[in-house]
Amino acid sequence: MASNTAVRTVYRLSGVAPTPEAMLYSLDLELLDKLGADPHLPEALGVPAVYVTCGMERTEAPWCAPMARTTGITITESVRRTAAVLLLAVDGAVYAIGCDQGYRLIPDHLKDKRFGLSFAIRQMDPNLIRGAVSRSLGQARTDISLVPGGAPVPLLGIRDHSRIVRSLGGYLDDLPLTRSRYTRGKAVSAQGGCGLRIALGVEPEALLSDLRTIARICREDIPHQELEFVDHIVPLDDATTLDVLDQALDDLLGLPTDGRISVSVPSEHHAAYAEATTYVTRINSPGALRSDDFDPGYVLTRARLAPPGERLKALREGTVTLARDRRAGVVDTLAVTSALAWLEAGVSLGSRRFFLMDGEWYEAGSAYVDECRAAVTALFSPSPSVSLPAWIDGESENTYNNRVADDERPDWLCLDTKNVANPLRPKDQVEICDLLVPDGTLVLVKRAGGSGPLSHLFSQARVAVELLQESARVRAEFTAKVARLSGGELVLPEDFTPKRIVLAMLLKNREHLTPESIFGFSQITIAQTAKALAARGVAVEVIGIPESCAAPLPLPLVPRRGRGGRVLG
Repeated sequence: MASNTAVRTVYRLSGVAPTPEAMLYSLDLELLDKLGADPHLPEALGVPAVYVTCGMERTEAPWCAPMARTTGITITESVRRTAAVLLLAVDGAVYAIGCDQGYRLIPDHLKDKRFGLSFAIRQMDPNLIRGAVSRSLGQARTDISLVPGGAPVPLLGIRDHSRIVRSLGGYLDDLPLTRSRYTRGKAVSAQGGCGLRIALGVEPEALLSDLRTIARICREDIPHQELEFVDHIVPLDDATTLDVLDQALDDLLGLPTDGRISVSVPSEHHAAYAEATTYVTRINSPGALRSDDFDPGYVLTRARLAPPGERLKALREGTVTLARDRRAGVVDTLAVTSALAWLEAGVSLGSRRFFLMDGEWYEAGSAYVDECRAAVTALFSPSPSVSLPAWIDGESENTYNNRVADDERPDWLCLDTKNVANPLRPKDQVEICDLLVPDGTLVLVKRAGGSGPLSHLFSQARVAVELLQESARVRAEFTAKVARLSGGELVLPEDFTPKRIVLAMLLKNREHLTPESIFGFSQITIAQTAKALAARGVAVEVIGIPESCAAPLPLPLVPRRGRGGRVLG
């Protein structure tokens, strides 16, 4: 039985009028002519559309000649590849869907670079992300994370004020697409970056319905709270500043190479980069350089030879073609990119720092404050997993923690000052937590009048997690101590590592603990701590401790006894 859907990559095009003529002329007509492509005007869709198809043939595969020399056996096998691209206008927006090599027919400069990502952060389950591609400002580095079974966003380590997420793959929340209607109860996946790779309806009505649903989600839905950070860093759009930056880069391109310009693979072409064996670079010249790898020296030299004011334009209009074989014919071509897309550069305007990436400008630190605030806010749950009693004025931290475990939360275990040996220096001691919840949650308690004690609290949380995850000796000592102090009532597995940490705080002169009431310096450090622990698979929650003005209770005159009558300590 024929499937009702097919997995396709759909792009939304910018600056293309929703008419068949405009859509056809937006393509590279010279390339279409070279390929012998056939244009069609489909009427079945009922919307303006252009359908272009072609076949690309080569009489002898590129491996035939070298393998004949290696083996002495002459074999001739031909190669045939196909390409098709459907351009259609739906409610005024123009989309392009490529089949097989058809994606090569869609000009990169027309693609809405955030279309697929915009859908992903609104519809993808943030706890089941299967893959992510991100770039770090000023580092010329691309990070690719793959988790086939899906993982929560924090575990991928992509949330950072200087990290630009280019692509997300994962499972979708329930949505009214054609695939969902025919696969009820089964997870539907997608990959969103510049384009959106997703199962789309095959029948005309189903395809149009799916595209309208996707457009509505991008237009009306808000991003998932756990994914909204992706939108914190966006390309600069101030025309005046862009002109100044472009001029500064043009001037920089005229100077000898000094390391301020580096090389990075264009975000949408990692697969082509991995497969390519030949690069054909053409910049401001009818001739081209063929090389085994991208040659930044040649690119910068060609730019330097252009007149002042024309250097940046030469790179924008220049091309780098990635091919499977040195002959680099149309059948061997993997991608055609702008030469500028391969370069990263940093430019400062006074105290402001900017970076060029994928041909677009970004300001360093522009999202720093918003990202810190969002990270801190996310630590406060509207329904806290635990609560703590009031801290009586004049009561010491140790007395408070013991009172919580003895009187208020009898199933909890007080581990304040019940330390373990530091494996780096066994004579030193490390406190893992103040209170231990039966489900293995570590609770760290602190009363603070400034950022200093809180910095110690956050460092303690990181050290505790790292030691429990990385040191078998610490795990063995900690689990044994828990069993002994609880009288055997609380037994952790021998390979115990925490999954959740609760930071419980009472801040002096603060009536209630809120994200805004945390000291400014501590907001930065707690955000950094939470991200570091999340990357290790540990969730962090912050709760406030109420304060009581009642007189402290008298200390007990007899030794405190734990469960089973055992003396604690």
